[in-house]
Amino acid sequence: MGSPALGLVASTLSTFLNIYFILLVIRVLLSWFPNVDWLNPPFSVISQLTDPYLNLFRSIIPPLGGLDLSPLLAFIVLQLVAQSVSQVAATVAMSAF
Repeated sequence: MGSPALGLVASTLSTFLNIYFILLVIRVLLSWFPNVDWLNPPFSVISQLTDPYLNLFRSIIPPLGGLDLSPLLAFIVLQLVAQSVSQVAATVAMSAF
């Protein structure tokens, strides 16, 4: 009885993490362009959604010579969590049959 609900939650969380990964990629790619106005509404929304997560890793890995390597660790951790959640969703879906 709880399995379908757990499967739905895991599937929804997996989809959310994949969308968030795409937002992180967009944020990192936009950081390569110095003329981006981060106060402009589309960019400020992306910044507000992704900066808290990236700041966690910026406190662990400081910029080296002006190069911020913290997004690499952020991508790795997010992918590991997303894979774990999708495996749980798949396991729950298979156990329902």
